[in-house]
Amino acid sequence: MTIEVTVGEIEAPKRRRGVPGLAIVRSSAGLQKATIVIGLILVAAFVIMAVFAPIIAPYGFSQTSSDGVEFARQARPSADHLFGTSVRGEDVFSRVVWGARTALLVIGVSLVLSIAVGVPLGLLSGYIGRWVDRVLVLFMDAMYAFPSLLLAVVVSIVVAGGQSSSFGGVLSAAVAITAVFVPQYFRVVRNATVSVKTEPYVDAARVTGASPLRIMFRHILANVTQTLPVILTLNGAEAILTLAGLGFLGFGIEPTSASEWGYDLNKALPDISNGIWWTSIFPGTAIVLVVLGMTMVGESVSETLNPVLRTRRRAKDGS
Repeated sequence: MTIEVTVGEIEAPKRRRGVPGLAIVRSSAGLQKATIVIGLILVAAFVIMAVFAPIIAPYGFSQTSSDGVEFARQARPSADHLFGTSVRGEDVFSRVVWGARTALLVIGVSLVLSIAVGVPLGLLSGYIGRWVDRVLVLFMDAMYAFPSLLLAVVVSIVVAGGQSSSFGGVLSAAVAITAVFVPQYFRVVRNATVSVKTEPYVDAARVTGASPLRIMFRHILANVTQTLPVILTLNGAEAILTLAGLGFLGFGIEPTSASEWGYDLNKALPDISNGIWWTSIFPGTAIVLVVLGMTMVGESVSETLNPVLRTRRRAKDGS
């Protein structure tokens, strides 16, 4: 008996496409829906502030004078300076707005690099197995066990080489955060690949003579990356905290190169004991709101996409 296999039979099932964000909001209800809507509003405000920073910010991130007049140092919030001024005479509101652009740039670069490195290595390790899998798993587990902030500090020092320029600071921060995130993407993709590579459509692809690379990236990839949007959102929040931690410890970007919230918090520490609260409260609030928004979106999306959590919620609502 001869079994004929067509190309259409070996393809993974295709799902109906739509607007993911809108579909998730519609599928949620009650407190979960309110959570994801609030989270999306906070994230959207962060992105808008970062993209339109030159329009929103009244001054440059390192500007200390206007029309030849020096700004008063550590001045209280006023009509001229909504969030007051820093110890260097910079407008705090402008630095908060420009800091959003720096944060968005670092997050974007770090997440793209993390996916570009972690996903292919996870596919390779899970599909090929044998000694390749053992070596990669051992290496990634060692990186994952390393304290994340300490790893980011070490990588930042190596990449930056003691320089704190705009490009060098952003690149070193992004690469440092990438080193923290790569093991996470590797483990998720590798474990999913191990379970998916025995599916019938993968076996059918092997029978037709498809190469391992085609099988991994054509047939397996789409079915092992379904949870990545959730991880991306949660990692975005973690990237903000890691970036702020690097800046707070003095491994961030100099104020004359770019604005960074963690660095501003570090420089505002002496102000707290003198009753000067505005130099620290506004950058700190920006970090809290952005991290809160991304976490709320990530947790809500995870709960919406996870069938186990959906079942539990329905059972709870019905009782």
